Amino acid sequence: MSSPIPLPDLPWKECSFDPISPSDVSMMEGRRAELAAFGTPYWVASFRTNFLTPAQYGIIDAFTMKVSSRGTQCLAHDVFRPRPIAYDNGRPLSGVKAGGGAFNGDADLASISDSRHIVVSGLPAGFTLVEGDYVEVRQSERVRSLHRIVEDAVASAAGVVTLSILFDLDLQHFTAAATAHFEKPSTLMAIDPGSVSAPKSWGNREAFFSATEVFFS
Repeated sequence: MSSPIPLPDLPWKECSFDPISPSDVSMMEGRRAELAAFGTPYWVASFRTNFLTPAQYGIIDAFTMKVSSRGTQCLAHDVFRPRPIAYDNGRPLSGVKAGGGAFNGDADLASISDSRHIVVSGLPAGFTLVEGDYVEVRQSERVRSLHRIVEDAVASAAGVVTLSILFDLDLQHFTAAATAHFEKPSTLMAIDPGSVSAPKSWGNREAFFSATEVFFS
């Protein structure tokens, strides 16, 4: 199976990146409601480009064809929040780790407190994360888990921070041997069949597709 393909570098116009938590709501007698959650939560996304040049059309055509082929996925991320908001200046993350060495957005998963709390090390001192930022937990190339950070947090002088995350981390498939990533934190997605639209006309030169998370273990 080929390696997952990153999103191409294109002039994105719109992006939705939403969590789906399967559930069923039943209205009960006496105006009460009963909610039953089931299945595994997952991410869905949609992407629309701005006006494309002929060369950019070639890029999106090749990308959607590769990702739509059998057994191939893309590494999808929120193109409007590709790194922590405090450092989203249009350039990739950089700096120096508290323990020394260059920082590029990759860090270590020091420990897992529980499915909603992880301890990350290998960060710059004072590295700031706020509600709505993303963190990717990566066990291997195809075993990845994308989470939103739901409470503000700041790394200690030693470059260590405890993060409160949702969705829950799957403790059956992720261990402290995994790594944490803050530059273009991604999850594996497959393009939804029939969702690709890339008309080539003077009136419309934008491309669109939607995608849904897939899981490997």
